[in-house]
Amino acid sequence: MEFTQEELNRYNRQIMMEGWGIETQKKIKDSTVFIAGAGGLGSPVSIYLAVAGVGKIRICDFDSPDWSNLNRQILHNHNRIGTNKALSAKQTLEELNPHIRIEAFTDKIVAENVDELVGDADIILDCMDNFPTRYLLNESAIRKNIPLVHGSIWGIDGRITFIKSPETPCLMCYFPESPPKEVFPVLGATPGIIGTMQAMETLKFLAGIGKVLKGKLLVWSGNDMSFKTFKGFKDPLCPCCGQNNR
Repeated sequence: MEFTQEELNRYNRQIMMEGWGIETQKKIKDSTVFIAGAGGLGSPVSIYLAVAGVGKIRICDFDSPDWSNLNRQILHNHNRIGTNKALSAKQTLEELNPHIRIEAFTDKIVAENVDELVGDADIILDCMDNFPTRYLLNESAIRKNIPLVHGSIWGIDGRITFIKSPETPCLMCYFPESPPKEVFPVLGATPGIIGTMQAMETLKFLAGIGKVLKGKLLVWSGNDMSFKTFKGFKDPLCPCCGQNNR
């Protein structure tokens, strides 16, 4: 697939990077990603993947924005309150980059539809706010043999890891129990930081450059701007990826 001159101008600064060039940009253009959630994390993830030139973005969210979302969910604005988030995301992303394809899904992610929603994606972006849905994405990634980039936030703290089972621990190995669902505090810049790192991990994977966070959980504290990396361990008894479930 050839690039227009406008596209070449748009992506010029990343094409300039050593080890990138036109061929790597073509890899990005030929890629498909699935973004679960068009909220605080899904906003920076989708924006930075869109402007980088990812050819097809499948984004899913059944909810609609309200006033309490607007401190962090930068895909949306006050004029779109009541509009489905995935449809609002599609509008924003198409305005940012008309050269890519955005597919919006307004479904709630459940066990019966998760594989269909992920579709032909090369990678899954976990931008959810609840672990039951995260576990469904984790299971789909294992079935489809594709990576999942997990990101989560709380207040001014966040976590991120790159999961590719069976090479790495799966999400349930890291978090075997789902915390209770609740309304949690968050400063808008927090998902901005973690979501941007999720986008970076995804672009590195699609481009085939650098090292991703395989088998590592990166924990960021906004309080003192510290980054700590913890090694993950596969649980042989994991109900999702353990030996009895292969």
